[in-house]
Amino acid sequence: MSEEKKEQTTTEEKTEKKQYDIIEKIHSLSDKLGLKRGHETLLEIEDTDDPHIKQLRLIQGSWDSNDPWFAIEKKNDKKAYAFIPAEAFAQLIDTLRHSQQENFNLKLEKTIWQNIPADFEDVWVVAMEEIRKYAQQKNPDKPVSIDLDKLIKKIKKEHPNLFINIRDFMPQEMNQLQDNHD
Repeated sequence: MSEEKKEQTTTEEKTEKKQYDIIEKIHSLSDKLGLKRGHETLLEIEDTDDPHIKQLRLIQGSWDSNDPWFAIEKKNDKKAYAFIPAEAFAQLIDTLRHSQQENFNLKLEKTIWQNIPADFEDVWVVAMEEIRKYAQQKNPDKPVSIDLDKLIKKIKKEHPNLFINIRDFMPQEMNQLQDNHD
C-alpha cells in the first residue's frame, strides 16, 4: 500500500472515530432523556458559500420528530448541538427553576434547624421576608445569591426569642466556664 493511501486510510479512521465518539455522546444523552437509542434525529450542519447560511442534512431519523434533534458540524465533528421545540425548552426551564427553588428551600430549612429554632415556621417567615427585601434591593431580573448562614445568624441576633439558647439549659457553673472561654 502506498504512503498516500496509508495516510488517507488513517485520516478516514480518525474521522470515523471522532464521529463515533460524538455519536456515542449523543446516544448517552438520548438515554438520559429517555429516548430510544439509535432512533434519534441526527442532522449534519454544513457550511455554504454564504457565511450567514448553513445547510442541514438529515442523516438519521425524521424531520417530523417532536424529540430533540442532534446536529453535528461537518467540518468540526467534535461539536454537536441539540435542537428542541420551544415548548419543551420552556418546560425544561420551568423544571430547572422548580428544582432550584426546592434546593434553596432545603438549604434554608437545614440552616434554620442547625440554629435550633424555638418555632421553625416563625423563623422561616422572618427569613423569607429578609430574602424578599434583599431581592427587591437588587436587580429583579438576576438570581439572588444569599449566604444563608449569615442570614440566619443575623435573624438570630435581631430576634433571639425565635431560637433556643442552649445556655438556658446548662447548669450555672457550665455557663461561667463558657463565659471565661469566650
